[in-house]
Amino acid sequence: MAAFLLGAALALSLPPFTWGWLAPLPLALLLRIWTGPRRTRAAFLAGLGFWGVHLVWLPQSFTTMFGSLGALPFVPMIAAEAGFWALLVYLLGGRGLALVGGWLLLDYLRANLGVLAFPWGDLGYALTDAPGRMLAALGGVHLLTLVVLLTAYALTRGRYLALLPWALLWLWPLPQAAGGERALLVQGAIDPLAKVRGVNAERRYLELTRAGLAANPEAGAVIWPETAVPRLPDGLEAWLGSRALVAGVAAYEGGYRNRVVWWQDGGVRAVYDKHRLVPFGEFFPWRPVLGWIYGYFFDAFGLGPLADTVAGTRIEPLGPYGAYVCYESVFPGMARRLVREGARVLVNVSNDAWFGPSFGAAQHFAMGRLRAVETGRWLLRAGNDGITAVVDPYGRVTARLERGRPGVLVGAYALLDGRTPYVRLGEAPVFLLALGLLLFGRAPRRGPF
Repeated sequence: MAAFLLGAALALSLPPFTWGWLAPLPLALLLRIWTGPRRTRAAFLAGLGFWGVHLVWLPQSFTTMFGSLGALPFVPMIAAEAGFWALLVYLLGGRGLALVGGWLLLDYLRANLGVLAFPWGDLGYALTDAPGRMLAALGGVHLLTLVVLLTAYALTRGRYLALLPWALLWLWPLPQAAGGERALLVQGAIDPLAKVRGVNAERRYLELTRAGLAANPEAGAVIWPETAVPRLPDGLEAWLGSRALVAGVAAYEGGYRNRVVWWQDGGVRAVYDKHRLVPFGEFFPWRPVLGWIYGYFFDAFGLGPLADTVAGTRIEPLGPYGAYVCYESVFPGMARRLVREGARVLVNVSNDAWFGPSFGAAQHFAMGRLRAVETGRWLLRAGNDGITAVVDPYGRVTARLERGRPGVLVGAYALLDGRTPYVRLGEAPVFLLALGLLLFGRAPRRGPF
């Protein structure tokens, strides 16, 4: 029971909760418990507590949309994630530094498991609201995870002075960020199931955009969210003028494509098709084997047969706009790649209406904020029903719309150049360090840690 409750407490230190400053404390107690004779069982129970709280938005969201059957995927998912914790502790429990290195490597594997990649649960997100999140510019969110793990490890060794640098991460002064450009972000707030059934959202986006530009003619770019319209409407030049439009489009070209289009000066300049698709949402792994199961749920949800979304093959910015779609915002490598290819501002189009009233949308947004810090770029985020916001290169939210209501947001931003250490080197330095901790920490030591 203690392990389960500590796992739940650790989950409460991650977004959207605001208790990130407490993260090392339950983690340190878990590391202590994981030295005992029943450490594998304790790790599994802690995992159930952690993932059960961290991912509770899954059953909340899908039961709202699809009824009680929508909660079924939740149980095997948290059991599998808890099983990974148990396996890690079974192999490395009692060796604190090795466990730190192994934990980081497990995070890396979770984010790179091919079709099942799922980079939720990184402890570095505990620092999302701390000015010390700026360390992510050096090594990404995984460097922040390493900081949390090492602070907890120091506490298990009785080195309580480690709380001093931890506290400084929450008091770190940040400079101001000025933005000379203006963007109009449009939030249509349209029910996603209505869109699946063929409701055309074009009129709402046109009306909101026209009204927004009339009130804010200084806006030089317009951003529409993920799959805002099935195609770009005619006559854009008449009311956009020389402004850029970056819009999510539900395109059909050799199959369904979740596309972002850059329109300017009378025509489409470039397109980007979503590269990282949501497993079991936008594509269905192992369909030849599991097709009968998919068919059962499609019928139960009243959706009919669903075809896989066609994944994009190129990760390139749309001119100065590093555009990526929804789920891709939790993969640090996506924004990094776009900046390496020349993006001067990040644009995340999303449709978080599927999260319903749960905290999933807030958690998703909080994770995506760190992409601005990692890359040293402004982030313009337009969501169908929110969260629509502007984030500066220091990770601060400078402007935001209320979720769930149609509206427009005018936000200041800047087109920036240069590369952070993370953009240049990626996760390699952090994971070389993790590997070193794993190997060094396995050496015989006195005491439990």
